[in-house]
Amino acid sequence: MSTPSCTPLLDVRDLRVTLQTAHGWVQALRGVNLRMERGQTLGLIGESGCGKSLTALAIMGLLPERAQVAGTMIFNGTSLVGMPESEMCQMRGARMAMIFQEPMTALNPVHPIWKQIAEPLRLHQNMDLRVAKAHALALLERVQLPRAPERLEAYPHQLSGGQRQRVMIAIALACGPDLLIADEPTTALDVTVQKEVLALIRQLVAEDGMGLLLISHDLGLMREQVERVMVMYGGSVVESAATEELFAQRAHPYTRGLFAARPRLGMARGSRLATIAGSVPEMVNLPTGCAFADRCPISAPVCHPTRPNPELLTPRVASLHPHEVSCPRWQITENCTPTQVPVDAGAAA
Repeated sequence: MSTPSCTPLLDVRDLRVTLQTAHGWVQALRGVNLRMERGQTLGLIGESGCGKSLTALAIMGLLPERAQVAGTMIFNGTSLVGMPESEMCQMRGARMAMIFQEPMTALNPVHPIWKQIAEPLRLHQNMDLRVAKAHALALLERVQLPRAPERLEAYPHQLSGGQRQRVMIAIALACGPDLLIADEPTTALDVTVQKEVLALIRQLVAEDGMGLLLISHDLGLMREQVERVMVMYGGSVVESAATEELFAQRAHPYTRGLFAARPRLGMARGSRLATIAGSVPEMVNLPTGCAFADRCPISAPVCHPTRPNPELLTPRVASLHPHEVSCPRWQITENCTPTQVPVDAGAAA
């Protein structure tokens, strides 16, 4: 569990990322706010294209070339925005680390796995090759790689997907980082291996007391793994709440749509799952107003020209009435009719 601290581990405020595309410059992140305490586990959920992975890449300083970043990102009291690449390289791998979605493309195919685990140890802790190799073996054993001593000299293609992901975790943990970012760490794994890898991550995070930022579109995974959940859509955070609170009471219409689309035990055979109409807008086609307005079942003309203020959406209040939506301008009445309310009242709802 997280413990209160005067200085958060990670404090992201009004993060905006603009990318160059074939259609010109587009704003991919639009005012993301995120705060993590030391030892806290936080999840980002949302459909593909909502900005989850881009948020992680911004924190890690791995954005595409020529990306423009505005806002503030403070990690362990140090500003990340505008940090020279030489200093960022000293930070990555040592104080913050990332488990990527597909280990087969993240691992180097021409080096044995022990050398890839030893690399951050040699770069950040100045270990000689022999000591680093011994530490690599200890890390492989810690992440429970079967027959670890025999696999030190193995290449990535000689391992299964679950084994490669364990190697990725070992690399991320090598220098004992304060923050671990896991971007869809089980996407390419079967269900049994998924559970093993997630249990391993949870165990290691608890043992080392590091912060965990977990990115996924799997709601069930979030419920089991993190203390707090943030829902992203259109490059912004639309809802934030403690995990149990969010699962008990959804506030934003997008969050409600995600939960309604989940398959549930006991559904009658042949039942159709609920769907959210339309699709996530492309970065180049993000609307000027509420990004979800075109897909929202209660949208109104007022939603299209003006963006909701993120400060009015989060933090979300636990006692929200079941028939209300945490939108700064609209509520749902008992008969499910949208009625406009003052912005201040929306903030207090």
